[in-house]
Amino acid sequence: MNLIDMNQLDRDACYRALQTRDSRFDGRLFVGVLSTGIYCRPVCPARTPKFENCHFFASAAAAQETGLRPCLRCRPETAPDFASWRGTSNTVSRALALIAEGALDNEETGVSELAERLGLGERQLRRLFKEHLGASPIAVAQTRRVLFAKQLIQETHMPLAEVALASGFGSVRRFNETFHDLFQRPPSALRRKASAQLPETSAVDTGLTLRLRYKPPYDWPAMLAFLQARAIEGVEEVADGVYRRTVMQDGALGTVEVRHVPVQESLGVTIRFPNVRAYPAILARVRRVFDLGADIETIGAHLSRDPFLAQLVAQRPGLRAPGGWDGFELAIRAVLGQQVTVGAARRLAGQLVALCGESMPPAVTAQPHLSHAFPSPERVAAADLSTLGMPGARRETLRALALAALADRHLFRPFGTIEDAIARLRGIRGIGEWTAQYIALRALRETDAFPASDIGLLRGAALEAGERPTPAALLQRAEIWRPWRSYAAQHLWAADPAMTIPTKDASHG
Repeated sequence: MNLIDMNQLDRDACYRALQTRDSRFDGRLFVGVLSTGIYCRPVCPARTPKFENCHFFASAAAAQETGLRPCLRCRPETAPDFASWRGTSNTVSRALALIAEGALDNEETGVSELAERLGLGERQLRRLFKEHLGASPIAVAQTRRVLFAKQLIQETHMPLAEVALASGFGSVRRFNETFHDLFQRPPSALRRKASAQLPETSAVDTGLTLRLRYKPPYDWPAMLAFLQARAIEGVEEVADGVYRRTVMQDGALGTVEVRHVPVQESLGVTIRFPNVRAYPAILARVRRVFDLGADIETIGAHLSRDPFLAQLVAQRPGLRAPGGWDGFELAIRAVLGQQVTVGAARRLAGQLVALCGESMPPAVTAQPHLSHAFPSPERVAAADLSTLGMPGARRETLRALALAALADRHLFRPFGTIEDAIARLRGIRGIGEWTAQYIALRALRETDAFPASDIGLLRGAALEAGERPTPAALLQRAEIWRPWRSYAAQHLWAADPAMTIPTKDASHG
């Protein structure tokens, strides 16, 4: 069975994957067992059911929408969460990213608004979801909510009322009804016996720690080195193999830390934040920064069709495309990094944070190096930026970015096609092609974004003789890398011995 095209599920091939517990299909394929009324991951350790009792689904939502309940043994909520493996529909990938951030919290108007943000009709969006996921957008959102709640119940000691709020249920009553309908038992019955005997503790008081799965391989040293090279003083810290940063969400302040748990093919995430309702959005940002939704095997196989890129992929098989924590923050970083080194850009970002960032009260963070949250668009727009050591035109671009973000709260989120996104960004004064493509790659998570004029990409793409291509020639060469040009860019940057980060040519953007 083709690992990419799951639209037409081959029952025989799916059953073979189930029989062999093929981990390549974990997160891509779910099996409904009609005789038990449950659905499982293909790696479930339970005895393999009979072929005639199996029904196969491309998503957990499709299985759950038929009335099946998630297996308590293999726990579908812990499967790798692929956000972009469905190369046949970038629209669905964008929609999934927005749903993870809460785009369908209001189910009455959510689907129409989601479709509008994606630049298509509601009917077309529903059709794409049925085609690629086998479920409606609302069903996908509801399934994510249930599975996240189930994970909180089984992996934490949070009070159940807190679990209900954190997983997006409108009320505790609705939360209880949903779990009773799905599992024929109350939520408390899903707690492990050992955990059920321990006292409940509020995540607001003690913090929330969860594991987020990824599909190996994962080049953690490369990811951590990337983040460390760009860590803004006061906002971020990389120490002892752990990434930490401050968080500001809906006016509230907190922190998050991320560590690698390779034996469990996971990242361990600890959130300390006063509003439990913000947990899904914060976790979505962690997934975005660390690129946990990438099907790196499929992407690598596609890029390896080019003999030159095949060598680079073989050298770094788990290389990811790091994302930005916040779209506005990433856009500001991109402007600060125009025509300067990474060290200079990092210093400028530190100056900006010291100038107008939000101070973190000592009670919020126990980390002395995390003293500020990155400034909001309001603070940047109101600040006197004349003390920043950069050209006046670039300071005006910072202000223009802040005003644009205030005017459009969806400015740095997926909207329409990648061409639409680039055009929208280039409409901001001082934002050129390089900067727009870089923002699209890091913040919008456009898998096909490609800043072809980047000097690091041009050096990385040099032939063995050392001949550097022109931006136009590189763009033409990159056509066969679609729709994964952003990952090709990451490999080219990694291949450039003179570069630790992408830097744009002085004649662009």
